[in-house]
Amino acid sequence: MESKNLFSNLFIFEMANNHMGDVQHGLRVIREFHNICSSFKEFNFAFKFQYRDIETFIHNDYKNRTDIKYVKRFLETNISASEKKLLKSEAEKLGFITICTPFDENSVDLIEEHGFSIIKIASCSFTDWPLLEKIAKTDKPIIASTAGASLEDIDQVVLFFEHRGKTLCLMHCVGEYPTAESNLQLNQIDLLKNRYQGLTVGFSTHESPDNTDSIKIAIAKGAKVFERHVALKTEKYDINAYSSTPAQIHAWLKSASSAFAMCGDVSGERFAGSDKEKADLRGLQRGVFAKTTIETGQSIDTSNTFYAIPNLENQIVANDMSKYIEFISTKSIKAGEPVTLPDVYTKNFRADVLAIINKLKPLLTESKIALSDKLEMELSHHYGIERFCEWGAAIINCINREYCKKIIILLPRQKHPVHFHKKKEETFHVLYGSVTVNLGGIEKTYKCGDIVVVEREVKHNFSSEDGAIFEEISTTHYKDDSFYDDENIAKNRKTAMTFWADWLYKPIF
Repeated sequence: MESKNLFSNLFIFEMANNHMGDVQHGLRVIREFHNICSSFKEFNFAFKFQYRDIETFIHNDYKNRTDIKYVKRFLETNISASEKKLLKSEAEKLGFITICTPFDENSVDLIEEHGFSIIKIASCSFTDWPLLEKIAKTDKPIIASTAGASLEDIDQVVLFFEHRGKTLCLMHCVGEYPTAESNLQLNQIDLLKNRYQGLTVGFSTHESPDNTDSIKIAIAKGAKVFERHVALKTEKYDINAYSSTPAQIHAWLKSASSAFAMCGDVSGERFAGSDKEKADLRGLQRGVFAKTTIETGQSIDTSNTFYAIPNLENQIVANDMSKYIEFISTKSIKAGEPVTLPDVYTKNFRADVLAIINKLKPLLTESKIALSDKLEMELSHHYGIERFCEWGAAIINCINREYCKKIIILLPRQKHPVHFHKKKEETFHVLYGSVTVNLGGIEKTYKCGDIVVVEREVKHNFSSEDGAIFEEISTTHYKDDSFYDDENIAKNRKTAMTFWADWLYKPIF
């Protein structure tokens, strides 16, 4: 299995010293937990062991001390290298990915000799640099627990392995055994994911084995690897407060399975919705009905329709009545009748509008003209939006009182047709690029900084070869005060929208 796939929904059963120094008991632990896994085919499972070279790991002067907790524990549960290999081989035979934590350099050599798939770094060894140097020389992917590590520590360790080309997974972990619920700090998963975005993040748990809530939260936060200590309680051996029995692991995995189901799609794409969801929502949407008789060829809009429930099969609904969608009747529709898709010609020009916006962005960005966060903009498309790049202009309406200011943007080789105004007088101030203005039959090209006065009733048109932006400063603008020479210019020639300044630096879809 590839290294990146090793860390996909991986559940790790940590044996630690819970074999109790008894190999037969250790084999039974592996087999008992293997039986649990068969109910959860959607997960990957690993068994993890711990290796210590007792001869060098414990100082000679302390090897007979029974009053030091960890010295006593490690001595009592120590097994030989061949016995360690036997446990590892049993886990591998049962289909587990095998993982091992070394606590000294000699144990790294033994891990390589035994052929483990992954090396785990315990929290207590997170900045054990001699050990990390040894681990980095192996060819194995690495999982590292971060309990007690500062951000500076984590930064250094991440860079250490990154510079050496190692595959690394970071585990949020709290080194409190057992961990109180109030100390789980599951928001740290967010911190690790956001700070180290190229790395897989997991959750190594030490809370009460009966807790099945934390795994759901960890999954919802995007953790991909999960680790829990496991043990078997027998007449001979007891278990500690943070190790899980097979029954507790089954409940834990069932909770995880439920969490993954509730979290749903992991592709990063917007969920399209279930058929039932679509049907339920459709039933609540208002249908479009003719308010008056709509003749063949007539546009369907708010002036000749009303919206009400229920909607019928194939009926247009109010949600479809966007300014970016045009419906033209292909038959006569009587007042009160539903407007259905078979009875209309539909044209959706949202894609055209977005393409235009993305053409305007470079001009505005290069011009460095300061804009308010929110402005009203019109796309003026005199011969239809599909010909906007040939004929038209983008107009940002800044203010319209007794005085008026607009910002007009022309794309390269875009033209604005001949027209005049009866009520308003206007002045053009070129801010970026150059614009060619035909004023009363006299054509002249104006560069950045030039000013052009356009008096009332003077016919004019303008264009730009390379793109231009200019201010239009005028008296009050009136919607019915533009008169065009060409009678073919569409009456419905403008698409109004709100322009947000952040469009200049983020993708528009």
